[in-house]
Amino acid sequence: MSVLLRKEGAVGVLTLNRPEVYNCLNLETLFTLRRLIAEIDADREIRAVVVTGAGEKAFCSGADLKERRTMTELQVQLYIRTIRDTFSELERLPKPVIAAINGVALGGGTELALACDLRVMSETAQMGLTETSLGIIPGAGGTQRLPRLIGKGKAKELIFTARRVNAEEALAIGLVNRTVPRDQVMTSALQLAEEIAANAPLALAQAKFAIDYGMEADLATGLAIESSAYQVLIPTRDRLEGLEAFREKRKPVYRGE
Repeated sequence: MSVLLRKEGAVGVLTLNRPEVYNCLNLETLFTLRRLIAEIDADREIRAVVVTGAGEKAFCSGADLKERRTMTELQVQLYIRTIRDTFSELERLPKPVIAAINGVALGGGTELALACDLRVMSETAQMGLTETSLGIIPGAGGTQRLPRLIGKGKAKELIFTARRVNAEEALAIGLVNRTVPRDQVMTSALQLAEEIAANAPLALAQAKFAIDYGMEADLATGLAIESSAYQVLIPTRDRLEGLEAFREKRKPVYRGE
């Protein structure tokens, strides 16, 4: 399988499984990833997700350029639409998604990480949108997600120069949330995912919705989105469980109801 899905408690772990080609993304891998994203969406037991790459060298090196060279222009258009839509479906999961960047994440690999909510990066890894050096531009959301994350000026610098970013710079510019030694990437990402998964899943989904859609609106509209998201949670059993657990000074048991 080009992509693997396993569960560790309430955390789903998606692993790109093509280490021999630096976990690059051919069409078959994208179709598999898309199917597994749909499975995660439907699985109520999974409350947080970690995305990583197999092996020690790469998170994801982007598009499979060997496959790309055999494609017609029409097939390239299909590929671009597929990778863009797949990453958007990952981004829209109503569950927090963490990229565990265990090695190089270039081109589409960085775009995959950008489609996640949080990013944990190995101190020896590199990221970069390198497409302009190949005569193209980021086509899986990079020109849109990167400036929203780190600002327009810095995003333009990185895309125009096509240069790679090390872990220290990635952390400094807000491209990643934390950096850790290479052998601690999955441990750190899983700990973060478990910490998140302990909270109310419906609340997590509404918080993600309010942040993602509110950021694309003016403040007044964003506040209205937040208010609507809050209203969804008022009749839930989990909200009452949170109050009861606080009163009883115990850990809440959330059921997503």
